[in-house]
Amino acid sequence: MTNRGASREMVCDRLVVIGLGLIGASVAAAAREQGLCREVVGISRRSSTLELALQAGIIDRAVDQLSAIASELKSGDVVLISVPTLTVADVLRDCQNQLCGTVTVTDVASVKGNVVEMAATIYGKMPAQFVPGHPIAGSEKSGVNAASTDLFDGHRVILTPVEETGLGHVGRIRALWEAIGAVVCCMEVARHDAILAATSHLPHLLAYALVDSLASGDEHREIFRYAAGGFRDFTRIAASDPVMWRDIALANRTAILNVLDRVLSDFTRLRQAVDQADQDHLIDVFTRARDARHYFESVSESPSMSLSKARSETRYRLAPGGHSRATLQVPGDKSISHRSIMLGSLAEGLTEVNGFLEGEDSLATLQAFRDMGVLIEGPDDGRLAIHGVGLNGLKAPKKPLYLGNSGTAMRLFSGLLAGQAFDVELIGDESLTKRPMGRVADPLRAMGAVIETAAGGRPPLRIRGGNTLKGIEYKMPMASAQVKSCILLAGLYAEGVSTVEEPAPTRDHTERMLQGFGYTVVREGSRAELRSGGGLKARRIDVPSDISSAAFFMVAAAITPGSDILLRHVGINPTRVGVLNILTLMGADVQVLDEREAGGEPVADIRVRYSGLVGIDIPTDQVPLAIDEFPVIFIAAACASGKTRLTGAEELRVKESDRIQVMADGLQVLGVDAEATDDGMTIVGGPIGGGLIDSHGDHRIAMAFSIAALRARAEISINHCNNVATSFPSFIELARAIGLQLDVEDM
Repeated sequence: MTNRGASREMVCDRLVVIGLGLIGASVAAAAREQGLCREVVGISRRSSTLELALQAGIIDRAVDQLSAIASELKSGDVVLISVPTLTVADVLRDCQNQLCGTVTVTDVASVKGNVVEMAATIYGKMPAQFVPGHPIAGSEKSGVNAASTDLFDGHRVILTPVEETGLGHVGRIRALWEAIGAVVCCMEVARHDAILAATSHLPHLLAYALVDSLASGDEHREIFRYAAGGFRDFTRIAASDPVMWRDIALANRTAILNVLDRVLSDFTRLRQAVDQADQDHLIDVFTRARDARHYFESVSESPSMSLSKARSETRYRLAPGGHSRATLQVPGDKSISHRSIMLGSLAEGLTEVNGFLEGEDSLATLQAFRDMGVLIEGPDDGRLAIHGVGLNGLKAPKKPLYLGNSGTAMRLFSGLLAGQAFDVELIGDESLTKRPMGRVADPLRAMGAVIETAAGGRPPLRIRGGNTLKGIEYKMPMASAQVKSCILLAGLYAEGVSTVEEPAPTRDHTERMLQGFGYTVVREGSRAELRSGGGLKARRIDVPSDISSAAFFMVAAAITPGSDILLRHVGINPTRVGVLNILTLMGADVQVLDEREAGGEPVADIRVRYSGLVGIDIPTDQVPLAIDEFPVIFIAAACASGKTRLTGAEELRVKESDRIQVMADGLQVLGVDAEATDDGMTIVGGPIGGGLIDSHGDHRIAMAFSIAALRARAEISINHCNNVATSFPSFIELARAIGLQLDVEDM
């Protein structure tokens, strides 16, 4: 979805475009077409370009230099610099000499580091009025005649403001780009240049080099005559403006050389494989590349795009009502999907996985193991083939491992990587950088690991390789399956025995799966222990449907008169069934049908029908068994008669959001009597109204308040819903299947 045409309000008074090539002319044409400013002025050194722009209706007025209009410019005006990268400095000098400090200035250069350096040098410091920018859009065509008013529709624009950049100026430039259809994000300057070197600059260099090399050969006529579509598609970009790409190559040479050296090394190894008929290397490279490309496509086409964050935030808008009658199968369990990749990669042999959750977090885990040299085929409709490398077969990644939004992945990765021979850095999205990681770093350090964290024990994590780990006997201060799993995974590499004792039962997927892979884990009451020195043997894994995802539809049926929902193949691990137990205690009509085992995990079909719920004091022994399901349990409590009290759930305050406070705030917006406490909440059931909810980017909050619409008396809107796809890619589809009138819109 794009914003183009959604609003005709002016975003600036006068837009001055310096340089009327493809990008500058397309911005001018789009802004003029939509009436986004009172006047569009074009500046070019060539009078013929200005004449063409006027004739085509791209600009309102033409001048040959900035000084001809500078005295007219004031606050609310925008100057857009769209000239070759190496000539941006000359234009910035004119801006510094001729413009007042309230005029907003931006650029479209493909390299930001040298532009920011030039601006700081010319102005004496980075000027507040300058907003560095780069639209990720273009064509092999160039010049004013190639201008297109829809060039930026659905394409990203990256802004790279620095500390000194004025927020008002950033807001004006963001509004301009979004009004002409672009999807805007902000990024650090150095990160922008490194990413663009790999994704844009290097491909152009390769295309130019390939065409130039082949064109100089004796057979070039035959080569080009019989070239197939793949050759034409790849080399199309070699028809781009040579001057522009010369400037880009020189301006971003450090970042380009870094990625070029890496690719040349890989090409050299590929040449050796062809020369030596190394079939194994060739199939490994081709398979990894194919599946990485599939991964890229799945992330790019995802509604949330959370790996890049390069899109507008989304809002859910829900009309009240819905029937809550359906037979559904929710996606595979995220916790088990993560662990299947991890242990399958460390096993000897081929591990086959069915039912893998193709959400962004699970895909990030998959890609991280590919980055460490594991050959993984798929996912293909939830199926994977993992060619395990053994406990000591992982290779040092060439870059930090990106784990998306997943605290589970980061905590488990820290354990299994603490005993490796190589250094590694674990990073994630903005939400993950706020999650506490000291709870795993501290016991790992006690085992001999060397781990650096950011302030407050938060990500990123930097793990030093080559350290000898020793077994530990660790009594956990809080119930956490992630901490327990982290220590057990580190124990695979530690000398002796590693033991974990938990204060309350938590999910035991790691222990079950380790045993399924043939590794002995001794479990006695609240203790789990393993001895190093064993190995993992490949196996087949059948991932059941995620009970945490199913919980939203259990509650949907429990609160909606006339409902009847049957959920197929749901995992009912005893450490995860708190939501079933709590709903039953509240009086819900819950049936667990056809209990069976799949891949070492108990599964069943679950049928829920409406029954008037009553408030309860939630037993503390059920809290760790339902820790992820409480957002939607709070919705059930809001629909129950009487008072529901939760205590002992302080862990909810350090999830993707402070789920206690965020849920309490949202319930109060809807008119529900909800009071947050340090370790829980008190809710008095009653009518549910409408209103605007802020999910704080927490997918479970967004989905829980979506379910509340079934009993609402007015429309509910929920902000910041992008991350729903991280755990539940098909939520919108299934929500609509039970009658929810859910629309998605850009914020």
